[in-house]
Amino acid sequence: MYELLIGLRYIRAKRRNSFISFISMVSILGIALGVAALIIVLSVMNGFQDEVRSRILGMAAHVQITGATGTLENWQPTANIARQTEHVIATAPYVYGQGLLTNGEQVKGALVRGIDPVLEGGVNEVAQKLVVGKLDNLVPGEFRVILGWQLANELGARMGDKVTLITPQGQVTPAGMIPRLKQFTVAGIFRAEYYPYDSGLALLHMGDAQKLFRMGEMVSGVRVKLDDLGYARAVSHALTSKMPDAYVSDWTQENPSYFRAVEIEKRMMFIILTLIVAVAAFNLVSTLVMVVTDKQADIAILRTLGASPGSIMKIFMVQGAISGCIGTLSGVIGGTLIAVNLNVIVPAIEHFFGTRFLPADVYLISEMPSKVLLGDVSSIGLIALLLAFTATLFPSWQASRVNPAEALRYE
Repeated sequence: MYELLIGLRYIRAKRRNSFISFISMVSILGIALGVAALIIVLSVMNGFQDEVRSRILGMAAHVQITGATGTLENWQPTANIARQTEHVIATAPYVYGQGLLTNGEQVKGALVRGIDPVLEGGVNEVAQKLVVGKLDNLVPGEFRVILGWQLANELGARMGDKVTLITPQGQVTPAGMIPRLKQFTVAGIFRAEYYPYDSGLALLHMGDAQKLFRMGEMVSGVRVKLDDLGYARAVSHALTSKMPDAYVSDWTQENPSYFRAVEIEKRMMFIILTLIVAVAAFNLVSTLVMVVTDKQADIAILRTLGASPGSIMKIFMVQGAISGCIGTLSGVIGGTLIAVNLNVIVPAIEHFFGTRFLPADVYLISEMPSKVLLGDVSSIGLIALLLAFTATLFPSWQASRVNPAEALRYE
């Protein structure tokens, strides 16, 4: 195809007008930057979504079963029914409540979760998150507590220290209603790398929590772990049909705002950054229009030698398409390399400027995550190529309509 050879020659040849070369380079650079930015942003969104999901579900339940009144009187049959359901691999009872933890003059609100140390490790990763102590330290009747590391720091509590837990369930005395309080010994500290848990979760033995909240033999519910998160909704429906008197919820219902917000942000950022790529791609229009004006004499000569209008059109389409390919390929390579090494690049920038992009007390996670998906990269590359190819159509069509006699009149 001589059209391809001439188009490649036009790309390599020096311009008589250096401004055209400058505009061409700006167009290619704009496409590359737009593609790279889109890959980096979507990779960060993917990484953030995965990190939030893993950190939330590392300490939360995939599926949760409670009674209609918020308690279960006899949890063992409920757990047995759940374990017989497809995709369920473990169950564990829990007791849930709220209270105030005090240590000296330090006071901090906390979510209190009573657990069975033997069964709890099967439904979450708390055993792996412990930095000090172990789950077996929670012995019924010993009134021991495991704290999140941030909560322990704010209370100034260490292993073996005594902290007082005050619950809202008061007791009536001749002096009036007074809150219930009990002294606990710190028997462990965990670090979930998820601020709400690290700063506000206290774990007790289930028996101690039942006594503290006056629940007798009742529990708040049963937590269920699945072999695949994707089946949470199906398992939830299956358990609801088996236990119509119970309330069954899954992780998509317990934490909808986090995942919905990330998904919406990801879609909007994709649209916004695609428009940036479109603007850069359509800069090729102005570049090719100027090239066509600059090459009118060459076009006229080719036409007099027998080149058809379609061949002229192909020559300039080749030139624009190759420019788009160069920009897209550069952006894909650059964006992918940056996204893959973001865990090194971001800390270096933070160290250089002496700042933190994601403070742990403000954001859910304190590190910039990144996850490059082949599907995202390929779709971004295809969209950029399609936009670049579309941008070449009008200038190439204009080139095919050049009149040889008019173009050579003043040559």
